[in-house]
Amino acid sequence: MYYTALEKLVDKTGGSVYKLVVLASKRALELSEGQAKLVEDITSAAKPSTIALKEIEQHKLTIKE
Repeated sequence: MYYTALEKLVDKTGGSVYKLVVLASKRALELSEGQAKLVEDITSAAKPSTIALKEIEQHKLTIKE
């Protein structure tokens, strides 16, 4: 099971939980529609939301200001 501290992820989105949720949900939707994953160390059974959070954690996604 995948776990990352919320504080670690919020810091990567400018300190806003709202921005984190919006970014992760938009990316999860893209992944569920067939977009390629930006991270390789995730199992094929991982849910799109888990993959999106992992991408944010590894700085593969950023927020446009």
